[in-house]
Amino acid sequence: MPTFGDGLEQAVQKAFTRPIPKSAGAQMRYLVKQYKSTKQVAQMLRISQRTVERYVKDQIKKPRRDLAQRLEREVRKRWQPQIRQRAKETAATSEGIVIDFRARLGYTAPIGSTDQDRIRHLTVALPPQYAARLFTAQEQGATERQLQEIAADALKEVYFQDGGRRAGSLEEVRFTDIEHIEFEL
Repeated sequence: MPTFGDGLEQAVQKAFTRPIPKSAGAQMRYLVKQYKSTKQVAQMLRISQRTVERYVKDQIKKPRRDLAQRLEREVRKRWQPQIRQRAKETAATSEGIVIDFRARLGYTAPIGSTDQDRIRHLTVALPPQYAARLFTAQEQGATERQLQEIAADALKEVYFQDGGRRAGSLEEVRFTDIEHIEFEL
């Protein structure tokens, strides 16, 4: 199931100006340079320090699939931190963020209106303050549910209430059954 946290991370990664290192040796050297220790890299990747040293020297070239995935994930997390930060700041201060999703949306509304949840596929541009809330919550270790609530608040205001022009009595919007989620900065 796609997650909001992964979607935000992928949106930021699209801002990279250079691709991450391709070979396992280059990725391992990058991590060793970041951590300044083969021992710390070994602990993080759950392999021996000697194995890390062998990748650094290109004595081992092809990692197991699970190690290759962990290695790439850790490199992506740390790759181009200034560009990553600049992209987040731009989204949070001036540009906003676009959310594209297919999910079941339900909402709480007063009696007399239809609050039946249904699958919707929407692409909505969210204002900068919601991008800022999403990135701040993610950096502070928010749960997936909390990120969904922030996005639901944004959709309530921007899509359903259209900035206060309609659906003024709408109380709550909630996501369920998320099939697809993607963010664009």
